Amino acid sequence: MKRTPLAVLCVLALALAGCSSSKPDEETGPGADDATAASSQAAVDKASKNYNIQFVQGVQGDEFYITMQCGIEEEAKRLGVTVKTQGPTKFDPTLQKPIVDSVVSAKPDALLVAPTDVTAMQSPLNQAKAAGIKVVLVDTTVNDPSVAVSAIASDNVGGGKAAFEAIQKLAPQGGKVLVMSTDPGISTIDQRAKGFEDAVKTDSKYQYVGVQYSHNDPATAANLISAALQKDPDIVGVFALNLFSAEGTATGIRQAGKSGKIQVVGFDAGPNQVAALRAGTVQALIAQQPAEIGKFGLDAAVAALDGGKVTPKVQTGFTILTKDNIDGDGAKAVYKSNC
Repeated sequence: MKRTPLAVLCVLALALAGCSSSKPDEETGPGADDATAASSQAAVDKASKNYNIQFVQGVQGDEFYITMQCGIEEEAKRLGVTVKTQGPTKFDPTLQKPIVDSVVSAKPDALLVAPTDVTAMQSPLNQAKAAGIKVVLVDTTVNDPSVAVSAIASDNVGGGKAAFEAIQKLAPQGGKVLVMSTDPGISTIDQRAKGFEDAVKTDSKYQYVGVQYSHNDPATAANLISAALQKDPDIVGVFALNLFSAEGTATGIRQAGKSGKIQVVGFDAGPNQVAALRAGTVQALIAQQPAEIGKFGLDAAVAALDGGKVTPKVQTGFTILTKDNIDGDGAKAVYKSNC
């Protein structure tokens, strides 16, 4: 059996006060309660053998993937399997592809992978499947996800919508809003931007001025924000789509002398972002559940190897962090720097 995430929906009015949410997967109906979810989680058995499983991160050193690794390692000990983790030094398919190719040539039992591009990583994963390796997508995906036995990811469209709703509460007067992204072609990033943009269209008080691509570089994000503020000095809110874009956005706003005047909602909750939240440069953070993504991903891999039932798609939720809850219940949602 595999674990199923909690079927709980988070209302935004509570979100800014701090709460967690998880979307149900295809096995868990909307009427499932906490006891049902807990019972399902407790029913996960040991693996039938000590499988050799590889985890290829999107990028080394990112607290999101470190936290995911911690969740995988914790689950691996419980299930009795061996997991080795590696990843590229940058979120770049030209760096990730050789790693995946090397993993495939070694023929592990299963591969957990966060693809760095929906197109470029398709062929390497097709080859993994052809080699008989059970592929599980964690966090990101590819154009044809059927290459994998399961795909585990956050509800990124919902996260983008929640980010805009947070800005509505933080800047109720309305105004111009901007998205600070990384690169196009990354599934999770594109989904977050779409969720935000679609939400903006529902409120005429706000004007969407587009998306900027920082190429996963905080310094570039800072420069882009500076340029955007020169063009549109009346921007009232920015949605930064990942850890690095949030760091750069916070820096650019601070350098422009507009801390506290522009509402920033960041996606992810690394230590540097939490520091920006405490300093007031970032007003809210949307923390994913990377440890849960890792745990569910490993469960899916082991279930597939043992011939059990595997849910093709699982979505996990998020926690909204603010100054009001970061030192309370929200603290456990902050990403780890090490395991």
